Amino acid sequence: MSSGHDRPSLDSILQSEAGWVIAFSGGVDSSVLLAATAAAVGKDRVVAVIADSDSLARRELASALRTAASLGVMVETIRTEEMNDERYRANRGDRCFWCKEALFVRASEIAQDRGWALAYGEHADDHNDHRPGAQSAALRMVRAPLVEAGWGKEDIRAYARERDLAVADKLSSPCLASRVAVGEEVSSTILKRIEIIEATLHDRGFALIRARHLGDHKLRLECGEAEHAMAQTSMAALRSLAREQGYTDFSVARYRRGSVAAAEPKQLDV
Repeated sequence: MSSGHDRPSLDSILQSEAGWVIAFSGGVDSSVLLAATAAAVGKDRVVAVIADSDSLARRELASALRTAASLGVMVETIRTEEMNDERYRANRGDRCFWCKEALFVRASEIAQDRGWALAYGEHADDHNDHRPGAQSAALRMVRAPLVEAGWGKEDIRAYARERDLAVADKLSSPCLASRVAVGEEVSSTILKRIEIIEATLHDRGFALIRARHLGDHKLRLECGEAEHAMAQTSMAALRSLAREQGYTDFSVARYRRGSVAAAEPKQLDV
């Protein structure tokens, strides 16, 4: 791996603690961290904590549970209550911070009860992005062992493939709330609409799809290059699906990461 000679190995970092509570989403980053932790310290010294909320698609929850089960680690699924936080719902650009706060506060209690460290799957390449969740992690002293070891995305994918993890080639799948344009309030109703649309299209063969909520009745479907031609030949069906979920202003575009995001505020009122 590309950790460099001036950094401790991931194994040595993980073995420095009595045990670990891993904030686990089921994506490739947290899955690799979970697998590496179980291998380094033993399955009985690891707990995967999954944050369940309206923003987590049911297919993603099921996938995360399958991955954790395949690794043989303990799992705690906690119901986080970020939807009760008006700062989260307001979606002013700092939504991810309040989401991570809801998770890390609860997960910290689990870690403290066991006398273990709490960690999440941030990696070295994430430092190139503005990630408000990292601000919450720093505030709550949540560890990022992949960052500490200097592991980037290539290292993570390589580890997953070497160990034949089912998520090795899994596409990124951020929370459903990431589809809501900054400035538009997040609600359970909107998140359910997004989930239904995306689940329906996944079932129809769309691998990379984002249902971007841009307003009360405005939806933009973004799809990967491989799916774009399929979308163009399915416009009537796509428009009908959007209309069923209350969207009368509908468009299709090529996927762009973070296309409904806006600049995060420099200061968070915490």
